[in-house]
Amino acid sequence: MDFVVPQANCSQIKMVESWEELIGTPFGGGVNALCWSRRLHGDFEEVMRHLDVGPGINPLDEDELAGMQLSQQGTLAVGIMLEDLRRLRERGLDPMLECVNGYLRDVEPGPVPTDVYSFHADSATVETDTYLCTYYGRASEGLVNSQAVRKVDVPSIRGQLLELYGGADDEFFREFLNENCFDLHYAMIEGAVPFDFGIGNLWRIAVEYDGCPVPPCIHRAPETLPGDQGRLLLIS
Repeated sequence: MDFVVPQANCSQIKMVESWEELIGTPFGGGVNALCWSRRLHGDFEEVMRHLDVGPGINPLDEDELAGMQLSQQGTLAVGIMLEDLRRLRERGLDPMLECVNGYLRDVEPGPVPTDVYSFHADSATVETDTYLCTYYGRASEGLVNSQAVRKVDVPSIRGQLLELYGGADDEFFREFLNENCFDLHYAMIEGAVPFDFGIGNLWRIAVEYDGCPVPPCIHRAPETLPGDQGRLLLIS
């Protein structure tokens, strides 16, 4: 599946044609998302059918994946996932393969839900990026930064958060927002159109950290719909 960008010329997303270009292209000039668009061969649905996992997020063991008795196409799919793991590990990263059968939602979300179904930015204390690929299932969604506003900057929501905090709108309130990750979640402005990350595409997206040259890439996990079989996902 190809992803669809809401504007014909979105300067935030840059398409690349190789792994080397994905890791070697710096963020800057407004670009905060790099997409290596791939049409992967192999039967990822067969891999999903052979997994014995429960609800929620299930990390996948690469030795168990490699030892599965699969068709030639299923074996090809496993090989592609393991090769992506190898590439990222060679970069000094700690990637994970997951089978996701739904994410937890906030039990009492309050004015700003902070689960992964909410549009959000990743954050870190050191320079880093996020890598994402959906091999099977519903893919992640992104939102162009110009089509989003931080929820903590929406007056009605900020007022509710101030009530929850029970204090003044000062630096301690801003620390409260940061400690609870409220300041990492976004609302769509009127007319906003999310874009789909697509199946098989390997993304590198910008993370919020001190000194990042671009705004972080806003994204969210897809809603789980009745009949969904789950997702095969790479994340780092």
